[in-house]
Amino acid sequence: MKILVVDDESDLQILIKQKFRKQIRENKYEFVFAANGREALEVMDTNPDISLVLSDINMPEMDGLTLLIKINENNPLVKVVMVSAYGDMENIRTAMNRGAFDFVCKPVNFDDLEVTMEKTIRHIEQIRQTFNAIRENNILRMYVDDSVLKFMSRQEFEQSIVSNEIITATAIFMDICGFTAISEKEKPDVVVKLINKYFDIMVKEIIAQNGIVDKFMGDAIMAIFKGDYHLDRAIEAALRVREEINKISEPLEGRPDFIPKLATGIKSGEMVSGNIGSVTLKRLDYTVIGDTVNTAQRLQSSARPGQILIAHDDYLTIRESFECNEVGTLKVKNKSTELKVYEVLG
Repeated sequence: MKILVVDDESDLQILIKQKFRKQIRENKYEFVFAANGREALEVMDTNPDISLVLSDINMPEMDGLTLLIKINENNPLVKVVMVSAYGDMENIRTAMNRGAFDFVCKPVNFDDLEVTMEKTIRHIEQIRQTFNAIRENNILRMYVDDSVLKFMSRQEFEQSIVSNEIITATAIFMDICGFTAISEKEKPDVVVKLINKYFDIMVKEIIAQNGIVDKFMGDAIMAIFKGDYHLDRAIEAALRVREEINKISEPLEGRPDFIPKLATGIKSGEMVSGNIGSVTLKRLDYTVIGDTVNTAQRLQSSARPGQILIAHDDYLTIRESFECNEVGTLKVKNKSTELKVYEVLG
């Protein structure tokens, strides 16, 4: 955690380095320093990973109250703890009203300071987890308005869009068979109401197995399962969705021939995870790409209504937990050999 200390008294810098030397050696805390608010803003420009600011109030050139306003305007995710004399309580109260997270009085009790820092850091980490959840789950995005998105500064956006990692997870594609024909012939309000009904069933079961809804693609859903037993949980979700969809017995009004069925493809393996999009448009998707994801989609495209298809290597992983049946081989684009495919029965 990188922490900026803003104070025109050089003694505080020395004391902090002494009192937190163990945490500094262990890389728990990294401190950077500034003598006033103006210098602090310059330091923050060159250190965008600063998450916590400890600031005095009375300083030359730019005081702590003005700095607090600037930070709230430009870096609203950064939390500020005011460090000032008890006799300056009126200014401390002003700072709290302007958005300071907490305060510590001089002379500094370093045990109290560390407790305050740890409390603030826990709050910062909770905020980060919330934003990660928003990025990872497109369901939440439907309910996030501009007032929340303003908290995501351009600087954070530009950093996050280039960050990525390789993860091992399971991708699942579920498509509502025959729905395209319905959407071409029915009234728009009927189409939207119907597909939202099916999507809601699918989403509830995905979330129940701790899956992440990555995106809605026409009349299909793409979801990702990470963590322990991600393949098992993806298959459990697919079986539950199929079971719930099969309970829908009433035909569409005017279309007695249409009863919803799902075609599902599942593939586990390595994939690239990151924010894919445009800095210029400030539009991105936290998503996954790669051969594993492509294969899951190919399996879904080959599945018949009601089928859940997996590849041979995934079958070897889950064969003792789920009943499966070999259905043959599948020619997959960009693969030199055909893929042996199994259907999950239950």
